[in-house]
Amino acid sequence: MAPTEVNWDHQIPLPKLSPFHAKVAVALVALLCFINSYDGDFVFDDSEAIVNNKDLNPATPLNNIWRNDFWGSNLSSNNSHKSYRPLTVLTFRLNYLMAGGLHPVGFHVLNIGLHSLISALMIDMFSILIGGLAYDGNGNRLNHAPKASLLAGLLFAAHPVHTESVAGIVGRADLLCALFFQLSFLTYCKAFRGGRFLYLIWTQAVVVVDSSTLNNANMIRFARCRNYYCLSGVLCQVSERVRTGLLIRLALLAMGGASLLYARWKIMGTGPPAFTEVDNPASFAENVFLRVINYNYYYSLNAWVLLCPWWLCFDWSMGCVPLIKSAFDWRTAWLLLLWCFLIGLISQALCSQDSQRRRTLTLGLVLLVVPFLPACNIFFRVGFVIAERVLYLSSAGYCLLLAYGLLRASLLALLCVYVARCALRSHQWRSEQSLFTSALSVCPLNAKVHYNVGKNLADRGNTSAAIKYYREAVRLHPTYVHAMNNLGNILKERNELVEAEELLAKAVLIQPDFAAAWMNLGIVQNSLKKFKEAEQSYWNAIQFRKKYPDCYYNLGRLYADLNRHLDALNAWRNATVLKPDHSLAWNNMVILLDNTGNLAQAEAIGREALKLLPNDHTIMFSLANVLGKLQKYKESEGFFLQALRINPNAASCHGNLAVLYHRWGKLELAKKHYELSLKLDPEAAGTRDNYNMLRRKLDQLYRTTPP
Repeated sequence: MAPTEVNWDHQIPLPKLSPFHAKVAVALVALLCFINSYDGDFVFDDSEAIVNNKDLNPATPLNNIWRNDFWGSNLSSNNSHKSYRPLTVLTFRLNYLMAGGLHPVGFHVLNIGLHSLISALMIDMFSILIGGLAYDGNGNRLNHAPKASLLAGLLFAAHPVHTESVAGIVGRADLLCALFFQLSFLTYCKAFRGGRFLYLIWTQAVVVVDSSTLNNANMIRFARCRNYYCLSGVLCQVSERVRTGLLIRLALLAMGGASLLYARWKIMGTGPPAFTEVDNPASFAENVFLRVINYNYYYSLNAWVLLCPWWLCFDWSMGCVPLIKSAFDWRTAWLLLLWCFLIGLISQALCSQDSQRRRTLTLGLVLLVVPFLPACNIFFRVGFVIAERVLYLSSAGYCLLLAYGLLRASLLALLCVYVARCALRSHQWRSEQSLFTSALSVCPLNAKVHYNVGKNLADRGNTSAAIKYYREAVRLHPTYVHAMNNLGNILKERNELVEAEELLAKAVLIQPDFAAAWMNLGIVQNSLKKFKEAEQSYWNAIQFRKKYPDCYYNLGRLYADLNRHLDALNAWRNATVLKPDHSLAWNNMVILLDNTGNLAQAEAIGREALKLLPNDHTIMFSLANVLGKLQKYKESEGFFLQALRINPNAASCHGNLAVLYHRWGKLELAKKHYELSLKLDPEAAGTRDNYNMLRRKLDQLYRTTPP
């Protein structure tokens, strides 16, 4: 690239800093914007990608990362989202190892650090894009646009649209993608300078790594990686003379890209992920014209989010953006305005007499548009309406255009507004409660927003308020089976069984393979004494989810209620085979065998359970009862005391230990534990009767004992 004097750089009201100081300033602004999210929780998608992802656990074989998707599901599974990001998952696993578990602070700090690093590297990118490649006599690269690159870097560091990628831990995929794109771009520029093919080979390697961090489905990743590759070449060759090594460079890039596409195809196969209409309703529109109209409206909304990032939401699906169903819808004015503006920019980029303007507008538009192409629904269907995370790299092009378009002090005021908005938005991402409630004013028609608010309230114990939001979610989206399932569960706990049954029956009618809803329907039907229907519901759940230990547990409870003891034991045994630490199933087996007089078998099951769950006080309690009946008083006492050390306020444990001492003849100890039990639970009638019986016996002993 030939050196270019930037005639508008001096108009920017910023100091001229050295490259090092400029990068430090930009990194500090990035840190300032998002530092208040460092101690946030795991929120939204973090639960599935991190908390419930077994690939993060050091006990899981490391090579599983290369076979599973971003969420921990095998790529060959029909349930896989096909999001292949092994490098991102590897960084999560390193966070887990360094923190000694799932502690969110380390995850958040690394995200903030990555954003600060990317923002600092943007200084180098912007300086090359604006002023070209030029070197002094010592081989040091010159920056012909120090103020412009600094301003664009500051705008990028502080843009609020980045909050989802930085404050949301799963956004690390976008951060790593941007970082490796920058490295590939800067490395390519080094190769371009002197025809050094070693650098070009390194560029290939960097982009291969980059591909493992990309943040959509497999076809999206193929196209995005390809586009980033092309972008490196295009940006470095615009307005430059054809050099001798051009064909060789292009051939190497093409070979690398083709090899990468083939490798990804071999790993992931050709099947795209299955998206539903609620994920991206416009892509399911039968009328092609209306589909195109809605796609363009989505583009205008993405542009508005970049231009005015006050209107941000963690999820834009499920009615958040109603479909345009007529060309006369007033919202079509926005897409017309967008295209008028883009055509104006393109005409200036192509036809302006000012070469500097042509260069800046062309490269800014390329950097804005090309990274967004995989998310635009043109080449394949994507699984979202709007996703702020996919704008992370595109926003660099926007910041470049903004730095060129607004050269006055008003831009500094805009920068201050961005910083304030970032601080507010990253604070909202610190907890699910603040994140979900913040979306209510942005997307009041989004059923998923109401669902998540309700779920968060229910998790915090406020089920009365949760019901309101679940009902609203079902009203907005009448086939929202997950909202029906959760609402049915709450109504079940409140003993509103008839409505709960209606909701759950409707959910499985809409989605017949919804295993959790079938199980919950079985629980409700069991409570309503509809035993035959309940049994069938449980088996339907197991049919659709073969490994379902909780369903086997509930099926065992049904059989126990029906006095089908052998079937109950088999069901609970299946639950423990599928989930060896299923405490309730183990405990129920011991209790059932105890109640039916099979004390030896109950003892064996209890001891087997404690080998797997050595600190489970409920199993200790049940086994102690069995041992007491077998007159193994010393062992029984040991398990009772061990259970009380774990749970000292268990009234029933004190009461049963008192009964043991009563039988054993240790009457003073029996008296002590009866009194402790009654202190903890004064309403325990059986314990009080036993205590009164013991007192009468003690009184009789005291009267007959000589002084």
